[in-house]
Amino acid sequence: MRETMPLKTGTRRLRLLLVDDQAMFREGLRTLLSLQPDFEIVGEAADGEAAIDAVMRLAPDVVLMDLRMPRMGGTEATRRIRASSPSACVIVLTTFEEDEEVFEAIRAGAAGYLLKASPSEKLCEAIRLGARGESFLEPSVAAKLVAEFSRLSATSRTADGPATASALADPLSTRELDVLRCLARGMSNKEIGQHLNIAEGTVKNHMSQVLGKLQALDRTQAALRARELGLI
Repeated sequence: MRETMPLKTGTRRLRLLLVDDQAMFREGLRTLLSLQPDFEIVGEAADGEAAIDAVMRLAPDVVLMDLRMPRMGGTEATRRIRASSPSACVIVLTTFEEDEEVFEAIRAGAAGYLLKASPSEKLCEAIRLGARGESFLEPSVAAKLVAEFSRLSATSRTADGPATASALADPLSTRELDVLRCLARGMSNKEIGQHLNIAEGTVKNHMSQVLGKLQALDRTQAALRARELGLI
């Protein structure tokens, strides 16, 4: 049996909502995540409409969202949840890795995209990162996203002329550019800190500056904006 570290006194558990139309999968996920002392499963939903209602009632920190469900799919539910409850982090957990579904889910505001076959350690890491405002993508998904950013950027430059970094009112510093390039590769703040040999707290400060200067609401928008400006 896997042992878990006890929760520190005064530490609040992360409130999780499980959304999937397969009851057996939700049961297995609940059993798995309940082993983590810092997780609390506050509810379940079997479709997108029920998920939206549950978010309003239960105020979860993180929503684990399937994509293909009856009544309303996960992408539309994610879009509505992010619009009405922006503090709720949505992580897509699905069997599928089709390009258009990946892009639509990320555009809708999902902070993470994992396959259901992913190791439990990776899922737990994604939940904790998402709750801290960071993103987590399968490496294959991150590669597809970067490729799509490149395609969109090229299309935009052809249609409207080249966008340049000079369009920024406040240019990014050399270190902020380093952080931005790591972000575009799908790295977490911790991984960026290790790669650049700086503290994780310093990475967070740089990240805030990057988002502000690029006028981006989240890391995905920042990567897209950076591509458009030719920064990465």
